[in-house]
Amino acid sequence: MERSTWTTRRWQLFLLALAVFGAHACTGRPVIPNWDPAAFRDLDTLELLTVGPQEGKHWSTVWLVVLDDRVYVRLGSRAADRVRRNATAPRVGVRIGGREYEDVRVAEAAAMTERVAAAMSEKYWSDVLVRYVPHALTMRLERDTGADEQ
Repeated sequence: MERSTWTTRRWQLFLLALAVFGAHACTGRPVIPNWDPAAFRDLDTLELLTVGPQEGKHWSTVWLVVLDDRVYVRLGSRAADRVRRNATAPRVGVRIGGREYEDVRVAEAAAMTERVAAAMSEKYWSDVLVRYVPHALTMRLERDTGADEQ
């Protein structure tokens, strides 16, 4: 294996371990009954459900921040590609706060990239390393205020 390929693979494994640890750290928290960005502020991760043309359903675990009462995520190239190829676009499924929401709208938020990166840096100690990994997409997640709760 080439040295650059090995280094890339080590980074991928490191990031996977961080994602798993973050997801594990969120277990055991009380269920948040409704889509409530203010209540999500202290959560570490959420899961996005996309539906790919060949792979079908796929859940991606990502970090989140809440700014101006809106939920933002920063995606690497794989998750960004899944969102861009999502058969249900611009809608995704989301697991957060002990609930699953089937109808969440995602919107590219390029203008918020720097603010989201700064908020991630403040919230996650391990962002000291992750911030140097390219992030292909910054997104805002929105749930219609009149949407029926599941």
